[in-house]
Amino acid sequence: MEKKTLFDKIWDAHVVKSVPDGPDVFFIDKHFIHEVTSPVAFLNLEKRGVGVMYPERTVATPDHNVPTIDQDKTIKDKLSRMQVERLRENCKKYNIELHDLGSAHHGIVHVIGPELGITQPGMTIVCGDSHTSTHGAFGAIAFGIGTSEVEMVLATQCIMQTKAKKMRITVDGEVGPGVTSKDIILYIISKISAAGATGYFVEYAGSAFRSLSMEARMTVCNMSIEMGARGGLIAPDETTFEYLKGKQYAPKGEDWDRAVAEWTALQTDEGAVFDKEYHFDATDIEPMITYGTNPGMGIKIRDIIPTLDGMEGSNKKTYLKSLDYMGFVPGEYIKGKKVDYVFVGSCTNGRIEDIRSVANFVKGKQKADNITAWIVPGSREVEKMAHEEGLVKILEEAGFKLRQPGCSACLAMNDDKIPSGKYAVSTSNRNFEGRQGPGARTLLASPLTVAAVAVTGEISDPRDVF
Repeated sequence: MEKKTLFDKIWDAHVVKSVPDGPDVFFIDKHFIHEVTSPVAFLNLEKRGVGVMYPERTVATPDHNVPTIDQDKTIKDKLSRMQVERLRENCKKYNIELHDLGSAHHGIVHVIGPELGITQPGMTIVCGDSHTSTHGAFGAIAFGIGTSEVEMVLATQCIMQTKAKKMRITVDGEVGPGVTSKDIILYIISKISAAGATGYFVEYAGSAFRSLSMEARMTVCNMSIEMGARGGLIAPDETTFEYLKGKQYAPKGEDWDRAVAEWTALQTDEGAVFDKEYHFDATDIEPMITYGTNPGMGIKIRDIIPTLDGMEGSNKKTYLKSLDYMGFVPGEYIKGKKVDYVFVGSCTNGRIEDIRSVANFVKGKQKADNITAWIVPGSREVEKMAHEEGLVKILEEAGFKLRQPGCSACLAMNDDKIPSGKYAVSTSNRNFEGRQGPGARTLLASPLTVAAVAVTGEISDPRDVF
């Protein structure tokens, strides 16, 4: 019998038709939509006189450019207001489930899907957003699509897709103090580069991933995109089942028992072959931070910024351009650099576990005077829990400002922008030029590192501070 990877098993079960020497017609179990990439797709459906084939398989929420202050009031930004209104109209017209601003389950699409139990093992999931890979943490094939593909899925519940190559990244061993899942994925990306997994779907394996909570696994799979992968996934286990049990959309009663039996079989077969494999030792991973303008430009927080040794031609020129934008020079220490902003949030690190960790570390302390500290929960549910657990009080006493749910300063499509030339240590996923606002300088790090930076006012190792 053919030995199959987890990716193969899920993929093959969803192929409706294979096109000779072409892509597969691929069935999609769940389709998430938001206000930015869906309006044109719906407009084209109307022009063609085509409806939504399975509205019950689509879930919507506005998140990308919604304000994170005064969400109960009329949205001031004209484009944002128009996009949110179109989303409401389209969901009403086509009978699509909408978690709107102010509703109990509003939030970032990749936070509310798992939170509600919509995301489940063995599923195929798409959304008009690259970080759809987050849902792969449950043992699902999840990836981002473009607007024309959003239209295709709405109309047919299928997509034309060429099967990706397969990569396995194994990390074994125990990580040291102060090291989080964000550090693990930043370490991996620094080793294989921001393009190292291009064309691949990645399975994460090994004891380091098995020991992670579901929220931490989501952080890892979320940033698969930052090394060029189509997506990433982790085989489901007891941690997965425990997280899903009792959630609103999770199976109940006998259906739950049947589902768990099916999900338990979603493992890569012993002897299955991957196109590429990497192995890393967890004990080599330390708190990480980026210093450049792509997520692969990361170092251990106590290391120096890499020198030009061995670099040639265009690589050297690109590298220097990146450092010039950031205001850094090769060979200097990044630790001790002054910072202006910290941002905790996004579909990478905007979950309750992230907010708990920051609150735990800043309790009884004060943020530095030079720091503006923003905390943006990933959903209304996260916001509610943060209030109920007393985390908001701790954070506000430490000088943090809690905002309302949304993508916020991760991509700065709303008013939450880092001013030009200012440094922000961020728990988000991308550090491109201008990503958090025109001229903004972004350094990616874990929530623990962000907490350390907030308290000290400079780039600091959480192991030293706490």
